[in-house]
Amino acid sequence: MNSSTANPLIELRSVVKVYNSTADSVTALNGIDLQIFPGEFLVVTGKSGSGKTTLVNMVTGLDRSTSGEIWVDSEPLHKFGSERAAKLRGRTMGVVFQSFELLPTLTVLQNVMLPMDFAGRASRSEQRKRAMNLLEQVDIADHAKKLPTALSGGQQQRLSIARAMANNPAILVADEPTGSLDSATANAVVDIFKKLAQEGKTIFLVTHDKDIAKRGSRMITLSDGQIVG
Repeated sequence: MNSSTANPLIELRSVVKVYNSTADSVTALNGIDLQIFPGEFLVVTGKSGSGKTTLVNMVTGLDRSTSGEIWVDSEPLHKFGSERAAKLRGRTMGVVFQSFELLPTLTVLQNVMLPMDFAGRASRSEQRKRAMNLLEQVDIADHAKKLPTALSGGQQQRLSIARAMANNPAILVADEPTGSLDSATANAVVDIFKKLAQEGKTIFLVTHDKDIAKRGSRMITLSDGQIVG
């Protein structure tokens, strides 16, 4: 999808992020202009220290920009405090981390049900039904009663994708989701993201892996806090 057919779901305008310490200041992002449209599978790549994770933190509202504007679903995220940013994130985004961030004392099924519980969505039985449906989509429904620690790395990442999808967000943000996986497992995980994009989800994936990066519908490269390609 492109600008002629839709408004951007995410838009960054001249975004700058400076980290100040007692010793010096570091400019992590330096004037980022970016539009992400509904149904796009955008991949952001670049070397370590190029500003990729900072960009994720800006888009998700986990951190605030020093200057510039960030619009998500037509709302001015750059004007929001942390509580309001968290509400917008909960409504519009699912976030997938490299380190999975699963709750080890909850079963696979309960991990997926938890975000629905937080959002106060659906009855317990409806939550269970939707969670099982999501686990089927990522091919781990037969592990529903296990604890996450009983799963392989690839299965844990599939679980974290199912959990990110729990409240049916329009946007999935994935920060190095394949970083700790072997290449075959990584490709299987990217297959899931590709399928979700084909079904209309907007995917914003950050990776340093060039082979993974080529699989999106669009790729941008960050270097020293700027978009270079």
